[in-house]
Amino acid sequence: MPEFKFMIIGIVVVLILLALVAYIAWKSAISYHIRIREAKVGSAEEKAREIIDEALKTAETKKREALLEAKEDNLKARNELEKEVKERRNEIQRYEKRVLGKEETLDKKLDALEKRESKFVVREADFERERADVKKLRQSHLQELEKISGLTSEQAKDYLLKLVEGDVKHETAVIIKEMEQRAKDEADKKAKEIIVTAIQKCAADHVTETTISVVPLPNDEMKGRIIGREGRNIRSLENLTGVDLIIDDTPEAVILSGFDPVRREIARIALEKLIVDGRIHPARIEEMVEKARKEVEVMIREEGEAAALEVGVHGIHIELIRLLGKMKFRTSYGQNALRHSIEVAHLSGLLAGELGTDVRMAKRAGLLHDIGKSVDHDMEGSHIQLGVDLCRKFKESALVINAVEAHHGDIEPGSMIACLVQAADAISAARPGARRETLETYTNRLKQLEDISNSIKGVDKSFAIQAGREVRVLVVPEQVNDDEMVLLARDLSKQIEAELQYPGQIKVNVIRESRVTDYAK
Repeated sequence: MPEFKFMIIGIVVVLILLALVAYIAWKSAISYHIRIREAKVGSAEEKAREIIDEALKTAETKKREALLEAKEDNLKARNELEKEVKERRNEIQRYEKRVLGKEETLDKKLDALEKRESKFVVREADFERERADVKKLRQSHLQELEKISGLTSEQAKDYLLKLVEGDVKHETAVIIKEMEQRAKDEADKKAKEIIVTAIQKCAADHVTETTISVVPLPNDEMKGRIIGREGRNIRSLENLTGVDLIIDDTPEAVILSGFDPVRREIARIALEKLIVDGRIHPARIEEMVEKARKEVEVMIREEGEAAALEVGVHGIHIELIRLLGKMKFRTSYGQNALRHSIEVAHLSGLLAGELGTDVRMAKRAGLLHDIGKSVDHDMEGSHIQLGVDLCRKFKESALVINAVEAHHGDIEPGSMIACLVQAADAISAARPGARRETLETYTNRLKQLEDISNSIKGVDKSFAIQAGREVRVLVVPEQVNDDEMVLLARDLSKQIEAELQYPGQIKVNVIRESRVTDYAK
């Protein structure tokens, strides 16, 4: 038992010693860690102080640099301002010198003008005195002449006028006849000049009427969609159709401009389809243009077939049928070429029936007489020569070819049918309202033509005939002799040219008829 107690005591003592050793080791570790932390804190504070010092130094450096830069900018701006002020001052000085120079020049000119004005005043006074003296001398001379001749000045004037009136009229008539003969000798040259002048006067309106089409839009927003991003839609449409699109300030409308009426019609149909569809982009434009081209081709063929059927002409080559259909889109002086050809065909048939000639051949020649107008946009040459070439190409008879070639009088008609086609063409073109004028303006022009003729002294009656292309004037034979007729026709022509507007030319035909009447009782 005592050993056991000593053992326990020894164990307790050992444990206590171990606890003391552990405590001492723990304390020393704690103090070591404290010293390490204190050392770290000291180094951190030292680094923080170093960073702060460095930051302060950097800030001070930046501050100095900013101040220097600001001073440099200020100095530079100041120098530029001084330079600009100096230039402005120099410019103002130059202007002042110029103004002063101009003022001096103006003063000199004013002085010169004042001197000239004073001279002119003196001269004017001298001129007035001389004028009064001349007037007195003239009056005295007139009085002396009246005493010598025994006639007053008015009586002398009347006597001289009566003496030379007949000679002057005769000489004037002779001169006018010579001038007219000279004008006839130069007929081709004058005619070309007149045609060129007429083209210059009417070209703008004619081109506007025959080379544009207007497509209405539902709203102005559609213009932007037609143009497309960066203009790709409008470029695509113009390239595919060969027609120019004019998009301007015209409200809710797009103008199609092109010399080829078929292309213009294709562009119009395609654009209307795109507007209705709403999907406007290059691929859709290409599709719609192709559809419109097919529709127009079908329309051209159907119009040609309908025209041939309406007239009653059969056996025409299919290509000539197609060219007839193209004439639906062609106008001449505002008259549709296809309707004009159909009218000429009907009129030729009626005239041939009256004269007992071949009606079918007359209608065929009348229908094809202007066929050259369907290709004169694409080929060079007059529509007559083009029509002759087409008829020969597609095996038309020599009778039809001659009628086509002679319908404007370029060659002599070789048959009765050619004469009938020529007459029918003139009737269709000259009838009131056919070519860009209404019936009212036509009748007003005829009335004005007769009124102008009747207003001339010595005219008994006048009649406007040939659809206003000729006026026949009957004069009183006792008042107008043969020489005066020439002057009267000339004066009437000039008055008509000055007061009337009319297509082509008007023939003035003055008629003087002497009658002797007696009675057998």
